[in-house]
Amino acid sequence: MAGGEAAVAVAVQGARGEAAPASRKKEEDPFPGAPQSPPERARKFQRGAPQQLESVSSDRLKHRLASQEEKARAAARQAARMELLLLEEPGFLEGDEEEDTCTVTQADIAAAVDLAASAKHFELRLDRFGPYRLSYTRNGRHLLLGGRRGHVAALDWQTKALMCEINVMETITDLTWLHTETLFAVAQRKWLYIYDQQGVELNCLKRFHGVQRMEFLPYHFLLATASESGFLQYLDISVGKEVSTICTKAGRLAVMAQNPSNAIVHLGHSNGTVTLWSPSAKAPLARMLCHQGAVRAVAVDPSGSYMATSGLDHKLHIYDLRAYRRLHSLLLPSGAGLLDFSQRGLLGAACQEVVQVYKDVSVCPARKPYLCHGLPGPSHGLRFCPFEDVLGVGHEQGFASLLVPGAGEPNFDALENNPFRSRKQRQEWEVKAFLEKIPSELITLDPTELGRVDPISLEQQRQERAERLGYDPEAKEPFSPRRKLKGRDSAGSRLKRRKKVAAEEQRALLRKSLAAKAETQPATSKAKVSPAQRSALDRFQK
Repeated sequence: MAGGEAAVAVAVQGARGEAAPASRKKEEDPFPGAPQSPPERARKFQRGAPQQLESVSSDRLKHRLASQEEKARAAARQAARMELLLLEEPGFLEGDEEEDTCTVTQADIAAAVDLAASAKHFELRLDRFGPYRLSYTRNGRHLLLGGRRGHVAALDWQTKALMCEINVMETITDLTWLHTETLFAVAQRKWLYIYDQQGVELNCLKRFHGVQRMEFLPYHFLLATASESGFLQYLDISVGKEVSTICTKAGRLAVMAQNPSNAIVHLGHSNGTVTLWSPSAKAPLARMLCHQGAVRAVAVDPSGSYMATSGLDHKLHIYDLRAYRRLHSLLLPSGAGLLDFSQRGLLGAACQEVVQVYKDVSVCPARKPYLCHGLPGPSHGLRFCPFEDVLGVGHEQGFASLLVPGAGEPNFDALENNPFRSRKQRQEWEVKAFLEKIPSELITLDPTELGRVDPISLEQQRQERAERLGYDPEAKEPFSPRRKLKGRDSAGSRLKRRKKVAAEEQRALLRKSLAAKAETQPATSKAKVSPAQRSALDRFQK
């Protein structure tokens, strides 16, 4: 029986082997090549306008710029394809039919979200040393609080872990984090002080006297300060050197904001104007008349395209910084004393004891606020937390952390701002950031000008090099006719050949100039007149 079963098994196996095909064709990919993304999606990741290579005379430089442009386009296409892998999506609060979202309270929002998000809504009762100013780190992990009466506290606000808590025994006007959570600056009654994460005083800068407002420029490692005497000062914290001191001649400076896209500092003045400054210019780069009265607050959105201002006339204006014109205005009952933009374009406005958040202010006029919240005392500080749907408000009775759905960017770049980085990762990032520091001389209104080629400067460099060497190494060598055999060469024939080559070069230049003129000034097409229709008076037509 065993032998018969084995024979049957062999027969069945042989039959199956005969039925199997000898070679299988490889399946062809119906979508060969890399996945393509829509051009409009890749356009979102492009930085600046493309280079104009037609005006570049050097072939070597043109080849290098062309390769850089191709790398930039490839990076934009790859970023557009990788965007599909980002699972986090921003969302906003949507009310039911005939329900305004501004009537939704913080208790309702905290009850509707999960436990991790509801824990981000809290209040700190600090009524002895208020009112409070605040500052978040760039990764949104750490919070810095400073009371008017000298109380300073630094903490990891998500885990509620206190890093340090001190009392400087002086009046505090403003404070801010520096490039990491290990250093922060405090503007006290007389001078500017630098502290570490344990509250130890590291430096006292007596040249910065009477500072009222501060802004830290992260890519340039500059601390910009505005004083009560009207001076705008810049401190390079990487070397501890004062870069620039500018007398604005505009009186006390208490309104200050920075443009995150180009590091330009915006100052609001008592005459209703807003001035734009850079450390390399002693005069304002631009001056805008925004209000009929004094300016109370200024804020610039993260893209650097829109600016919001509020004044004593109780008006809130939205400006387009690309054209320097007003888009629309909003009249507030009590006026906004504090303004701030979120990463997703929401605008927070603090009007005494009421905090209002507006949505899509750069697209259309806001008829009603997106969210509204009442405070136990007048507000003194207002900041959106990066990468979180949280709005921090410092007031007279302490600090309040409010939930604002849709305020923060859900996806972060771990190589630049990582909220979950370790100590070693922070140290490595700090070294790379110092190596990639941008000089203060490169701060301009249009940062895209830095990558453009200036043909006038190239021509000046060529002329200076020719004057220094005594000859132009890039000049074309003059034509010298080759001597022919005996009896076929003479001075007259060589002169003829030299004139012929010169005439050819002159004709080539003339053709090029005519072609360029035809492109810039296209000739009007005239109707052809047949010889039968011509008259004797046609000769006088121009």
